[in-house]
Amino acid sequence: MRQIAIEKIRNIGIIAHIDAGKTTTTERILFYTGRVYRMGEVDEGTAVMDWMQQEKERGITITAACTTCFWKDIRINIIDTPGHVDFTAEVERSLKVLDGAVVIFCAVEGVEAQSETVWRQADRYRVPRIAYINKMDRVGADFYGCVKEMKERLGTNPLVIQLPVGTESNFCGIIDLIKMKMIAYLDNLGTEYEYQEIPRDLLSTAQEYREKMLEKLAEFDDQILHCYLCGETVDEQKLKEIIRKSTVEYKLVPVLCGSSLKNRGVQPLIDAICDFLPSPVDVPPIKGVNPETGKDEYRNPADEEPLAGLCFKITTDPYVGKLNYIRIYSGSIKSGSYVYNVNKGVKERVNRLLQMHADKKEPRDEVYAGDIVAVVGLRNTVTGETITDEDHPVLLESMQFPEPVISLAIEPKTKA
Repeated sequence: MRQIAIEKIRNIGIIAHIDAGKTTTTERILFYTGRVYRMGEVDEGTAVMDWMQQEKERGITITAACTTCFWKDIRINIIDTPGHVDFTAEVERSLKVLDGAVVIFCAVEGVEAQSETVWRQADRYRVPRIAYINKMDRVGADFYGCVKEMKERLGTNPLVIQLPVGTESNFCGIIDLIKMKMIAYLDNLGTEYEYQEIPRDLLSTAQEYREKMLEKLAEFDDQILHCYLCGETVDEQKLKEIIRKSTVEYKLVPVLCGSSLKNRGVQPLIDAICDFLPSPVDVPPIKGVNPETGKDEYRNPADEEPLAGLCFKITTDPYVGKLNYIRIYSGSIKSGSYVYNVNKGVKERVNRLLQMHADKKEPRDEVYAGDIVAVVGLRNTVTGETITDEDHPVLLESMQFPEPVISLAIEPKTKA
């Protein structure tokens, strides 16, 4: 029986240019949500999400890693993706099955080459996203310049909902423009913080950017427009509702800031993920083709609907063998049941269902619409193929991978 309502699920990806701080941010999210009890560091090779030996040695992410954590009453399924262009297929396959994304930008470098690539990939799959400007503590950090680059180079509509308090070595907190309060951190670990009044020297800047935020939101809601024109105060909950609605409809991108390495700004980012990114029921029903009639069919994200799932990744585990990563769009799967591979027209047995946490596994008896799981036992299913009920087949669109720019063949020196 389902333990968590589908409205309380967020399937998100962390995407960015190399070295923007994706894995560091994910490690902080896992720590603050209580999923891990010690922060992993990429440079030390102790990051939970970079579990491969090659990743630990090089300090980079090579393969997309899945994990699950809980914040308040929301379940967040996270896929941490690589930043190198060489591994862009990992981003492509992940975005295909995600409902939302956090795009991380370096406050020093701004919008970089791979930032544009992953942004276009998210556009292709119409993935709602929020932007997180990281590394505000670094020398040369420029929050406002980064927002300007987002407009000019990505052609997006950024909605600034946070401002940094200080920059570089003086970065010490964040102004929340929705609450009109300053988030002040009380310890280096970032676990203790409180909302304080905005310092007098920053109040005029905060008021200016709150006016800009309200002006932009007034374009999408008559009540906010009325309050804005009449000079009335807008309810905080109402602001969040309109920001969420506009984000889900691709009308704007909320912009936050922080320094993940210095443990500043991560908890407000998790709040924004829960408040503004969509659940599986907030995105349009998945579209597929009936293989028998050739007509389009839609599957709603509900457990009562016939099963529809897409295999987006395959790995080999030394202990359990082949793992098929599946996004369940509708219906449910029980461990030990049979599913139907629409592409090959064969039935396959689900031996085990596993909830992944990087390379760690937690067995599950049943999975439901909105879940992302690893399945053991699918011998014939490969990346991009659809699994359904045999009586209600539907063929989902596969992901498109870039053409390789170079091909090599290798052969052993000897037959030994």
